Amino acid sequence: MGRWMMGAVMVLSLLCSTTTDAQTMQVDSRLKPYKKVSGISGSASSIGSDTMNNMMALWLEGFRKYYPNVKIQIEGKGSSTAPPALIAGTAQFGPMSRAMKSSEVDKFEAQFQYPPTELRTSLDALAVFVHRDNPIGGLTLPQVDAIFSKTRKGNAPADITTWGQVGLTADWTDSPISMYGRNSASGTYGFFKSNALYKGDYKDEVKEQPGSASVVQGVTEDIYAIGYSGIGYKTSGVRVVPLALEEGEPYSSGDLSDVVDGVYPLGRFLYVYVNKAPGKPMGPMVREFCRFIFSKEGQEIVIKDGYMPVPYEVVSEELKKLE
Repeated sequence: MGRWMMGAVMVLSLLCSTTTDAQTMQVDSRLKPYKKVSGISGSASSIGSDTMNNMMALWLEGFRKYYPNVKIQIEGKGSSTAPPALIAGTAQFGPMSRAMKSSEVDKFEAQFQYPPTELRTSLDALAVFVHRDNPIGGLTLPQVDAIFSKTRKGNAPADITTWGQVGLTADWTDSPISMYGRNSASGTYGFFKSNALYKGDYKDEVKEQPGSASVVQGVTEDIYAIGYSGIGYKTSGVRVVPLALEEGEPYSSGDLSDVVDGVYPLGRFLYVYVNKAPGKPMGPMVREFCRFIFSKEGQEIVIKDGYMPVPYEVVSEELKKLE
């Protein structure tokens, strides 16, 4: 969690006029509307994160209002599919719900002799969901680890298999916990493994799902279930479980202010990676799509999809990477 916590402190120090109330969230008032340029057309492909699949589609919908002749095919089978696609040239955009691993960057550099360009597009709270009728008040990260992991690197005193072990009573006491998660191609799977399971191993009983929506659907249909995905996939059928880093720490449900100040232990950036050679201009369509992401409209789409916008200073840093 070290990298994220340091990043969260940085974002908090930069966050000036982004509203922190999740119910009235607005983009940074200093962000500018997108301005159309001439000569943008063609086709491209986006391969990567399932978490970001809907947001990529919404960005494309907004972008095509300016450039109706642009076509971008979007495939979201997991963050781990993005680096190979960028290296092979089968994708121009690589959305990822985690940062690229050093091994992935190394393979890219071996092919092109320069690293991929990383763009921090938005903020997410990776949520732990339970059925809407589950009365659990909150969980610590070691408890989450003891529920999902067979290695218990969070040092919980015992394996957790029933809801009674985390304080529920009556009909819940002896009810077994049913676990839903993502498959190993998912960046969400990797982020949860690193940050919630302390780099430990998942239990074999975790029901791996091909997408975030499937995780939420599974929890919706199983009253004794627990699962994880990006908070943007929340529906009326599930509840977000407030989380604390450890016993005695405050619980947080993952609103923007808690994500940026590091109170919420599973906050993260959502990225789009592109291939930009140093000292050379980007392809016009790829450049303009990225500029649209960081415009006022693009960041409003982030909110529309249930995620959190980045502040002006982060936008300014990312736009410089496109020059």
